[in-house]
Amino acid sequence: MAQKKQRKKKTQKNTAPEKENGKKKSRFWLWAILIFLLWWFNNYTLRTNDIAITSRKVGSEVKLAIISDLHATRHGIKNSRIFESVNAEHPDVVFFLGDMFTNSSNWELIQKPIDLAEMFTDAGYPLYCVTGEHDNDDRYISELGKKGAKVLNYGEDTIEIRGSRLHIMGIDNVYYSPTFDLRNEFSLDESSFNILLAHIPNYEKFADFGADLTLCGDTHGEMARLPFGMGPVYSSETQQWFPKLRNKELDIYDKGFFSYDGGSMFITSGIGVYPAPVRMNNRPEVVIMEVKPKG
Repeated sequence: MAQKKQRKKKTQKNTAPEKENGKKKSRFWLWAILIFLLWWFNNYTLRTNDIAITSRKVGSEVKLAIISDLHATRHGIKNSRIFESVNAEHPDVVFFLGDMFTNSSNWELIQKPIDLAEMFTDAGYPLYCVTGEHDNDDRYISELGKKGAKVLNYGEDTIEIRGSRLHIMGIDNVYYSPTFDLRNEFSLDESSFNILLAHIPNYEKFADFGADLTLCGDTHGEMARLPFGMGPVYSSETQQWFPKLRNKELDIYDKGFFSYDGGSMFITSGIGVYPAPVRMNNRPEVVIMEVKPKG
C-alpha cells in the first residue's frame, strides 16, 4: 500500500509542470489572438469620420464625402463596404483625392477604384477626382471619365446645391516648385464656397491661395499614432520619432484641420495600408463633412 501511495504522489508531481505549461500555452495563444484582432481592427475595418464646419457662403447645409489613398489590394476593405458607408450618409457630392491604387498595380487592381467610381455615379452622386503620385495613369483617368467622374487636373467646376454654390478646383501636383502659385491658375469666386482638391498637402502655398476649404490626402495620418492627440509615432515630414512629445507647438501637417486666414486645410488619413499594414490608433476612414450656414 505504501508503494502505491508513493507512485501516486510521483504521478501528481509529474503532472504539475504539464499543467503549468498548458496554462502558459493558453495565455500565449490568447494574447496572440488579441494582438491579431487589434491589428485587424486598426488596419482593415472602416470608420466614418463625421465632421461639421460652418461658412457664411452656404445658405443651406451641404454634405461632402471624402475618399482618399485606397491603394487598392485584393484583400481588405471592399468597394461595397466603402460605398455603403458613404451612401448611408446621402452626401451631395463625392471627392476622390488620389492614390486610389499603387503605381506597381496590375490592371485588375486599377479596375477597383474605377468600379468604385461607377458605383457612385450610377447612384447619381456628382464625383470629382484628383490624382496623386501613384494613380496618374492616363488610361485610368480616361476610364474614370467614361464612368461619369470629373477628373480635375488643373480644372474647375461650379455646382449649385439647394441654393449654395460650390466652386470646385483640382490640381494634380506631385511636386511644388518654389514659384508655385495657384493664383496663376485659378480665381476665387466670392459668391461661392471655394473648394480646392489636392492630393499632397502644401500648407503655405494653399494658405496663400486662400480657398474656403482645401482637401488633401497622401499622409495616411503617418499610419501609427499615439493616443490622446499626441501626434504620430513618426513624422515623415520632420523625420522625427514622437515629434509632438518633443515639441507640442510643432506644426505637423499629417491629419485633420489646419486653419489659415479665410479658410482651412483638411487632411484625411485615407483608407489604404500602403506600404504595409501598420496602422495603429488611426483606422481607415471615409470622411463625411457637413458645411453648415454660419450666423
